[in-house]
Amino acid sequence: MSEATTNLATAPAKAPVSSAKKVGKITAAKWRDIVLGTFIPCVGLVIFLLFWQVGSQSIKTSLGTFPGPKQVYEQAGNMIVEYKEEKAREAAFYERQEKRNQEALKADPNAEIKKREYNGRPTFFEKIKTSLITVLSGFFLATLIAIPVGIVIGLSQSLYQAFNPIIQIFKPVSPLAWLPLITLVVSSVYVSDAPMFSKSFIISLLTVSLCSMWPTMINTAVGVAGVSKDLVNVSRVLRLDWFTHVRKIVLPSSIPMMFTGLRLSLGIAWMVLIAAEMLAQNPGLGKFVWDEFQNGSSDSLSRICVAVLTIGFIGFALDRTLLLIQSYVNWDKSAVVR
Repeated sequence: MSEATTNLATAPAKAPVSSAKKVGKITAAKWRDIVLGTFIPCVGLVIFLLFWQVGSQSIKTSLGTFPGPKQVYEQAGNMIVEYKEEKAREAAFYERQEKRNQEALKADPNAEIKKREYNGRPTFFEKIKTSLITVLSGFFLATLIAIPVGIVIGLSQSLYQAFNPIIQIFKPVSPLAWLPLITLVVSSVYVSDAPMFSKSFIISLLTVSLCSMWPTMINTAVGVAGVSKDLVNVSRVLRLDWFTHVRKIVLPSSIPMMFTGLRLSLGIAWMVLIAAEMLAQNPGLGKFVWDEFQNGSSDSLSRICVAVLTIGFIGFALDRTLLLIQSYVNWDKSAVVR
């Protein structure tokens, strides 16, 4: 009786120990993944910065020695200071204008009040905003064209064969080739005394759209054509109409391929935009790079490097944003997206 009691008393004591070990192992594995996921990218970044610092000292240009990470970091700080100073001048301008108007109304209640917009020099951050507005507008326009066309030609083999040569011909055309044609067309068609948008914005937008729509169109068509035959047969059995078939069967099944095309299109749109802004003189990051190159000051190289790094980080952020959207709208939540 006493042996049985002893066994019963000691048996449960082993369970918590094994459970604690299991929990400890899981925690250690998670910590290892976190450390490796943080440490390895940091090592790669440090190696890149060292390579950049050493290599830059041996490169001599007409504008001086190629800037290293320290010079670029200092110039980025200067751009932030310039932005704050410009905002302070803008606030002071509107404050003086408001003060003058109040004094005029005080002297004469019927006085005509004039309000002018501040026409200061666009700062680096305002040019980032301009570029983002332009690229997203061009990307959305390209998406509105590419996805419906991709669905239609993906559902019909005959239409795909008819459109595929046109797609393959225009897909590799450089934005530098499109830009003169688009400039001439916009200059002759977009004529207005009070235009809603500037011509440079329209030219950049259309150039981005024309160059970036093809990956989305092709991938959407391939995704639609690859819908499971079983799902197509179910749609036929249920006698779904064309729009319901597309909405319930085609779109959910083709989302992975569609978003692959969208991510490729957005990356192309962001690359094309910089070239388009340089030539169309749209006041964005492309024009900033071109102006600094033409300026030729001792700080120009560092400022161009800041713009290059900014373009890269924004491109990465845009791609990650589309990846998050894909994870949200994907019907298969267990699918790995990267």
